[in-house]
Amino acid sequence: MKSLVIAPLLALSLTVGAQEKADSLSSVEAKENKFTIDLDMLNRGEIRKGGLPKNEKDDDLAAFVVERTLLGASYERSGLQARVTAQHSGTWGSDETNAFNLFEAWVKISSKTGFFAQAGRQSLSYDDERIFGADDWAMTAMSHDALKVGYEGHGHKLHLIGAFNQNVENINGGTYFKGGLQPYKALEAVWYHYDVPKFPLGASLLFMNVGMQDKGNLNDTCTHQQQLIGTHLTFKPKHFSFAASFYYQFGKDESGLQINAWMASAKATYSPNEQWKVYGGYDYLSGDEYFAVPPKGSIGMARHDKIRGFSSIYGSSHQFYGAMDFFYMSTYVGGCTPGLQNLYVGGTWNPFKKLSFDLAYHYLAIATKLEDSKRALGHEIETSVTYNIMKDVSVSAGYSFMRGTDTMVKLKRSSDNRQLQWAWVMLSVSPKIFTTMW
Repeated sequence: MKSLVIAPLLALSLTVGAQEKADSLSSVEAKENKFTIDLDMLNRGEIRKGGLPKNEKDDDLAAFVVERTLLGASYERSGLQARVTAQHSGTWGSDETNAFNLFEAWVKISSKTGFFAQAGRQSLSYDDERIFGADDWAMTAMSHDALKVGYEGHGHKLHLIGAFNQNVENINGGTYFKGGLQPYKALEAVWYHYDVPKFPLGASLLFMNVGMQDKGNLNDTCTHQQQLIGTHLTFKPKHFSFAASFYYQFGKDESGLQINAWMASAKATYSPNEQWKVYGGYDYLSGDEYFAVPPKGSIGMARHDKIRGFSSIYGSSHQFYGAMDFFYMSTYVGGCTPGLQNLYVGGTWNPFKKLSFDLAYHYLAIATKLEDSKRALGHEIETSVTYNIMKDVSVSAGYSFMRGTDTMVKLKRSSDNRQLQWAWVMLSVSPKIFTTMW
């Protein structure tokens, strides 16, 4: 393509004045390539109290500092992008041997007409990140080895995603997958988004198929397929913002059980000005029927003919369901899930540009019926503050308190679930270290 442009210019350079145009074009081409090195470093100290089963002599007060460092290199020119990012994560003072890994390694080819193809290790973030998200709060950011092709233009976005995972390059021994970067053996997804012209309405549709290797089955043909289909809608008139989602899961899980699960959410936000914002919403995630908690001292599992507990799969769970991450980030006794209801209200205040405060309240309850127990799990209050020291450096801190119910105690097998506390302080540094163009 470049030769078709440069050849005529070389010919025209024989005429008066054409050399100036050629020099001008050469100057533009000399800065067509861009290379950047950037850093993203998180250090977070935490203090936790309560919430885990313990023996009488155990102290469930925990204090530690965790860190995550991403060092990335990006290359960009017209029609081509590439990025490689190394990641280190761990706990201060630890000698963890698997702390280093490759977070990103992808190349993207695009055309001026809006079509593109991106292949390699990459993060997948869509809509509000409830189903696909980078999970940036976690100390090991989430990525996928995948091929993504699509089109973006004129208000339309269409992405097709495909992935096939294997533990080793093995020409003998079949295709049994033990799990690696992600637990699935194969993934196919289609995401479509449309922004209505001259109207603050956006709509997304998502379909996903996930192939999971059968648990404990070494038969390389035994892969169970589970599907998810749903939508995410946003409406943003002046001073208001509304969002709603619905997703349905079906197919089979890795044990071969049928899946029949769903979730729905709605959120409204009002911003009278740049300093204030108030919000409220409700999440419902279906749960397994006949959920039972085995007696203390046993490890019995409840048997189910279907899986009715919704799984958020590869989303950024921390920003939903309460900041303390007691739900959908940790398992329940018995191995199944009673689902979740999350009713919340909150607000943010920005007294000036660099400073922001957030305060929220959550009422949490299970979705299914638990024998001899009420559905309420507890009340959670969380607050946080963020100060931007400079454009690429910020410090934030937060405190959360949850008053658990008898149901919470029963599910987690700890009386300390009546008084749950969590405090943290975090330093975030994300500068561009080096940029050059040629």
